[in-house]
Amino acid sequence: MTKRGRIVAFFAIVFIAAVAIGMTVNGVAKDVRLGLDLQGGFEILYEVTPLDGEEEVNDKVLDATVQSLYERVDVLGISETDIEIEEPNRIRVQLAGIKDQAAARELLSTSAELTFRDIEDKKLLDGSDLVEGSAQQSYNQNNEVVVTVKLKSASKFADVTQEVLNRGRNYPNNALVIWLDYEEGDSFAEEFQKEDPKYISAPGVNEIIRSTDVEISGNFTMESAKQLADILNAGSLPVKLGELYSTSVSAQFGEQALFKTVTAGAIGVALILLFMLVYYRFLGVISVVTLSIYIYLILLVFNLMNGVLTLPGIAALILGIGMAVDANIITYERIKEELKSGKSTMAAFRTGMSRSLATILDANVTTILAAIVLFIFGTSSVKGFATLLIISIVLSFATAVYGTRLLLGLWVKSRFLNNRPGFFGVKKEQIVDIEKGEEVKPQVLGRQFNFVDHRKKFFVLSGILLSVGAIMLLTMGLNLGIDFTSGSRVEIGTNQTLTVDQLEKDFEEIGVNPKQILLSGDNNESGVARFDKQLQQDQVAEINSYFQDKYDATSNVGTVSPIVGQELAKNAVLAVLYASIGIIIYVTFRFEFFFAITAIIALLHDAFFILALFSITRLEFDITIIAAILTIVGYSINDTIVTFDRIRENLILEKRIKSFSHLASIVNKSLMQTLGRSINTVITTIFAAMMLLIFGASSITTFAFALVVGLVAGTYSSLFIAAQLWLVWRGKMLDRNPINFNKKKPTGGPQV
Repeated sequence: MTKRGRIVAFFAIVFIAAVAIGMTVNGVAKDVRLGLDLQGGFEILYEVTPLDGEEEVNDKVLDATVQSLYERVDVLGISETDIEIEEPNRIRVQLAGIKDQAAARELLSTSAELTFRDIEDKKLLDGSDLVEGSAQQSYNQNNEVVVTVKLKSASKFADVTQEVLNRGRNYPNNALVIWLDYEEGDSFAEEFQKEDPKYISAPGVNEIIRSTDVEISGNFTMESAKQLADILNAGSLPVKLGELYSTSVSAQFGEQALFKTVTAGAIGVALILLFMLVYYRFLGVISVVTLSIYIYLILLVFNLMNGVLTLPGIAALILGIGMAVDANIITYERIKEELKSGKSTMAAFRTGMSRSLATILDANVTTILAAIVLFIFGTSSVKGFATLLIISIVLSFATAVYGTRLLLGLWVKSRFLNNRPGFFGVKKEQIVDIEKGEEVKPQVLGRQFNFVDHRKKFFVLSGILLSVGAIMLLTMGLNLGIDFTSGSRVEIGTNQTLTVDQLEKDFEEIGVNPKQILLSGDNNESGVARFDKQLQQDQVAEINSYFQDKYDATSNVGTVSPIVGQELAKNAVLAVLYASIGIIIYVTFRFEFFFAITAIIALLHDAFFILALFSITRLEFDITIIAAILTIVGYSINDTIVTFDRIRENLILEKRIKSFSHLASIVNKSLMQTLGRSINTVITTIFAAMMLLIFGASSITTFAFALVVGLVAGTYSSLFIAAQLWLVWRGKMLDRNPINFNKKKPTGGPQV
């Protein structure tokens, strides 16, 4: 391909990508399913238990219960419904966009009432007359799809069929109408005229049946037959639904949260792209293109997965963009470094791309490990956060590595960039002469720093901060949200100025006493009341009605049982533990055990720092903060791996290290070489997190605050704790176990 041809190819690719994105992005964005916190609705976690305490709640029972819940939801006319079975005997129901939440909650929580009636609505049988779980879809002798069910009494069913036949043998006179949740005033005569009647089925009876085995036919498909069988099984189940967890979000809160968070995200992304353009110049243009494609692909893939976008999910998307820039920055910094060493543009491009690839891969794998653990142990909204984070990492690797290699490669191979280092942000006076044996001296702000000599100061600073944090945690603890302590949380939003005394009187009038009331907003127009016990359904309905009538206010109510609170705390600890174990194994395999342990120490340093900060500030500590901590864990290990990778590379170049001072000089050189990348990465990522903190919805303010602080702490620990600890630990072993590299494989030190 000619010089001009490659440049034309670049613009053609960019043009095609821009047209494709421009023509489809609205449709993709419109089809993304929004979570409850972005459009209103409520979520309930039920525990399914037998009424008599003897029957087993197995998969068949749970499937049937789910089907009966779907039937009830259909009556409400809700289009976006998610009902999932969770181990061991739980069902999570999510209803988005619902208006009458009280009615829906009452309808869902009652046991499924199955009745068999004649055409005049006289009750003939109910669910107790069926053998539990006996209904199933099958085929009859004519190979037609039918539903079979077993009754407990043949004589009773014979009497019922006799009574139906006495009304006549012509349909619908001989219909045996099957109802689920029949209500006073319901009428077969009225429903029979409707295209979508309320009753489940109305099979005709053609003879007196003197058997317990009953076959129901009627133009069934396998799907519709299974649906009827599940309903029959649910109606015969002696089970009850116990509410373990619930949360409700008003439509107004959802719309406000969506607008604020999307606005915050747009500002954050714009700042990131502007920074890349200003700092990296032509390379920044490549970043803008690849990042635009990356954002579009995330939405497309998430949409194809039928994922549900929540507030934490948007936060993961915005944060993922900031972290995706890291791959670009690593690559660009390596290319700039190679150019400064005197290499040609082509050689710098090839070497920079090659050496950055392993670093990006190691950093991304360790971050994915943390995200996978978060997905396994998180709640539904946190799972959405983890899912988007995983997608972000995978797609950022594809676009930042291969997309950059393709687009930048076209320009480099066209030779247009030859002898034009300014396009890469490199000044000609920064380029050394290879033939004279000059080396590039890594600098930041035109200076060199000796971080290694000040390692004891960093250790003392961290020790003081962590000691203060430990004292605060031991004496004051954390201001735990209801996610961990159990109870109820009521959030009230209005256009009026609220006061604590006023809200206390309001709740006293309702007949409930909150443990704590906090105000927020520019004019205290929002309030949060916390209760140390679960509010009952009628109390929730009364609170919503009271504040709606008095203040024209919207209220969000969340409740958590002690069981769920204990499990969340347990899962949070297990998440950090398993993430640490996975990272230790991977880093040991890729580097060495000493690197792995010091990386985990730095990681725990950052996690503990967040805990201490929340203890000091008394901000509410809820489940989303666990997501923030694990995000910081992933980010911290990402940053640490980049630093360790450069230390390993420099050790290989030195081949043999015998003295502590020699090792210290290598570590300091590595820190200086990666410092620019670390600063640029944390700046771009903090752009995204800060915008969430300043402009995002109030429900993720503490989440964004934890991210901002954690990002700074993660960068600090990677540069000044992890690398320095490794130096001290490994340096003490040089006499017994010197770091020795040959050309093929390192021995006695880090393993490649």
